Amino acid sequence: MSVGASAPRRLAPRQRMLAHLVALYGDRAGAGAWDEIERLIDGFTATHPALARRRAASPRDRLTQADNLLITYGDSIRPDAWFVDDGAPGDGVRPDGARPAGELTPLGCLGRVLRARVGDVVRGVHLLPFFPYSSDYGFSVIDYRAVNPDVGTWADVARLAGDVDLCFDAVVNHVSSQSPWFQGYLANRAPWRDYFLSVAWSDDLSKVARPRATKLRTPFETARGTRHVWTTFGPDQIDLNFQNPDVLIEMLDVLLGYAARGARMLRLDAIGYLWKEVGTSCIHRPETHRVIQLLRAMFEAIAPDVLLLTETNVPQDENLSYFGDGHNEAQLVYQFALPPLTLHAFMKQDARKLARWASELATPSDETTFLNFLASHDGIGLRPVEGLVNSVDVAAMIRQVQHHGGFISLRSMRDGRTAPYEMNVNFFDALSSPTADEPLDHQVMRFIAAHALMIAQAGIPAIYIHSLLGSRGWRAGVLAGGENRVINRRPLALGALEAELDDPTSLRRRVLDRLLHLLRVRAAHAAFHPQAPQRVAQGEGVDPGLFALLRGAGDGRVLAVHNVADRAQRLAFPPALMARAADGLRNLLADGPMADGAGASIRLDDGALVVPPRGVRWVALPGDDGWG
Repeated sequence: MSVGASAPRRLAPRQRMLAHLVALYGDRAGAGAWDEIERLIDGFTATHPALARRRAASPRDRLTQADNLLITYGDSIRPDAWFVDDGAPGDGVRPDGARPAGELTPLGCLGRVLRARVGDVVRGVHLLPFFPYSSDYGFSVIDYRAVNPDVGTWADVARLAGDVDLCFDAVVNHVSSQSPWFQGYLANRAPWRDYFLSVAWSDDLSKVARPRATKLRTPFETARGTRHVWTTFGPDQIDLNFQNPDVLIEMLDVLLGYAARGARMLRLDAIGYLWKEVGTSCIHRPETHRVIQLLRAMFEAIAPDVLLLTETNVPQDENLSYFGDGHNEAQLVYQFALPPLTLHAFMKQDARKLARWASELATPSDETTFLNFLASHDGIGLRPVEGLVNSVDVAAMIRQVQHHGGFISLRSMRDGRTAPYEMNVNFFDALSSPTADEPLDHQVMRFIAAHALMIAQAGIPAIYIHSLLGSRGWRAGVLAGGENRVINRRPLALGALEAELDDPTSLRRRVLDRLLHLLRVRAAHAAFHPQAPQRVAQGEGVDPGLFALLRGAGDGRVLAVHNVADRAQRLAFPPALMARAADGLRNLLADGPMADGAGASIRLDDGALVVPPRGVRWVALPGDDGWG
């Protein structure tokens, strides 16, 4: 069996795991690794019988139109008694470390806001790394099995898991230089002496794909002398050596622990860089796909409702490869092209590129779907639109982001040059300049229209906490010494946040109410099921400023139309539908903050649906609606 090939589906999950191990490590080492892993999963099954007995729903119904994710750090909201907002990009915790007895932890604050302000509308929470760390705001993990005390406790995580489905961040590619594992490597102690990759200075690494502009190898003094250690993401983030099966076994134990702690989804951070081999690009290696397939088989065997989400901020075709054959790798992949394409559409006031891209999307099976998002703790990646947006428009987006107060991050190219990799900006600010003389109502409508077109698409919507709460960018945090990504990571004080949310006229409340309304309407209509049919309306009869989707089938079909322009746009209706629409069509957004003056019934204007500037129309269609 060649490396990178899938183990046959007819094999039971445990047989597939063994096949993957043999392919990765050879007959003898693979069989030895399987003995250890089998003991591990047998122990897990015995210790957690409820998880082992729990069986996933059918692939189609594992995720429904009611599912969504809130992306957040565990300490995005902090108790007032802990909080110091001095404008600096630090942790925001009081210098004296004072924490009154009984005071809520940041995770407790998050749970309080979700229960009081969101209710059951948000079904899932993606907790970004909440473990002890040394840098990169959590992505340089010191201890995978502990909760950072500045965030909360495992008890806080358990309480949150009782309210929502949790997605844990699995930072599997690298650990902190301060971790016990790496300290054991430096001291040449077993088993950690073989957990990391030492690279000879003479090794040719020119083919290695680089996500950042930092050095790929970092010198460390060890008990064996100077070692140049592989550091894909920076000198404090030490890449793990998955060529050593002991590393894989250790990480499997970590991930099983997350499932035991309530994780229903695992986000595999930076997974594309997992397998390093000198002389290759060290990205998307067939061995990496093997590891993901092994993870999928393991959870199918002992915790089948745990889903895998791969984080690969790369061009579209490379990203989609992590679905595997549709049955053997990740159930979800990020739509990394969606944020820059959406920004491009609003910048140009022309949705045709976005529509063409969306019209070609497909998943390989009903076990797979997309995670749709516009903003995250990082920035807006540019690699995903390679081949989709020309260099002139990319340069225009960069200029707009910088004009709106954002920053640009670079990556190293193989020829030694650097190139823009990511636009670091709050998404509200990316769409609307914080210093522009434009009514705030227009800015809110533009922001909500962008999220509506994301929420309407096939897949699962994910909303970043600073988008849900209507934040603007934290430029001062970057200028005070933080990295570019700090612009979208400002910590919020619980008391001040609650006061703003109590004010129905505040920006935060206006944004929150509208986004929650969109999620409620989505949850109520089967047309928005992740696997429901989707067709993009484009071409003649559709003004270029419209992004229009036909979702669902039969009597439940919905026409979701979004205007990315600052002027009214028209969508012509088929003649067969016009007569049936004479008395108006039902506006699904009529009841609530998205009514926009349209009322419960939408009438056509000379055979066309007219959408106001920055407007959104979700329209219920009759079964025989005239659209093919």
